[in-house]
Amino acid sequence: MSRCLVLDLDGTLTDSLPDIAAALNRSLAAHGQPPLPIEQVRPMVGDGVGPLFQRGYAARGLVPTPEDLAAGLADYTAHSTQGTVLYPGAMDALRALAADGWRLAVCTNKPYEPARRLLEHVGVMPLLAAVGAGDSFPVKKPDPDHIRLTLRAAGGDPDRAVMIGDHHNDVAAGRGAGLPTIFAGWGYGAPDMAAGSDAVAASFAEVPALCARLCPGPA
Repeated sequence: MSRCLVLDLDGTLTDSLPDIAAALNRSLAAHGQPPLPIEQVRPMVGDGVGPLFQRGYAARGLVPTPEDLAAGLADYTAHSTQGTVLYPGAMDALRALAADGWRLAVCTNKPYEPARRLLEHVGVMPLLAAVGAGDSFPVKKPDPDHIRLTLRAAGGDPDRAVMIGDHHNDVAAGRGAGLPTIFAGWGYGAPDMAAGSDAVAASFAEVPALCARLCPGPA
């Protein structure tokens, strides 16, 4: 069975923060609130759209209604590709891994529709064996079953797989699923979120070699 790399999306594969922050601020503006600085939004990312909006609203002393959350998700989905880009070196690294026989999968707490749009926009979708989104299964990261179910959808084996992410949820889910984990040092997570990971990558250029070290053997 092929080796498989499971990638987080926001803050690992793509810099999605401009579009995420813009959607949150448009929602806050509907309540007459000033925008949150993008650096204040950065640490709010990682648990999905609902928790992000709850944290953003709380920063302005508000609580979002179910209608706010539904409208915010629809708005983000419609505008999720305006400012989002791949991190430098990501495409080269993914193509190198694919050429070496690795399967690639994305495991994200973002709902499937905005994740799909985003992945197609940045040109990664054709390289992926599966996308395990926040609404694909009954569980989300940090539950390790989110990783296991994404791997199953990708035709992967937990004994021949690696997880990479920039958040403690990614490290916890990967480790819980029995995968060696790489912390994406370029992402949104604070450096202390790397605790428990097996390696820290400073850039995407380091990822293929780290994957080969953490999961050696023929592809």
